[in-house]
Amino acid sequence: MAQVEVSPAALEHFAKLPCAIKERVRKIIHRLKSWPEVSGAKPLTGPLAGCYRLRTGDYRILIRVRGETVIVSKIGHRRDVYEN
Repeated sequence: MAQVEVSPAALEHFAKLPCAIKERVRKIIHRLKSWPEVSGAKPLTGPLAGCYRLRTGDYRILIRVRGETVIVSKIGHRRDVYEN
């Protein structure tokens, strides 16, 4: 079982999400405890190499993995989440 941490920036993004999306994101974050057996995690390339993304509808959850810790770094709409 992996330990899941949520960054302060991700918490801010989470607070701004619509209620229906918040529940779906909560479920995905809970599933991250069973890393690396999480389905749908896609490794990113380019400037975000080393990160993974999970999607739920038009929303994305960006994560980084350090040892046994999964860090949720960003949550947001697909049009905005990949920007720095």
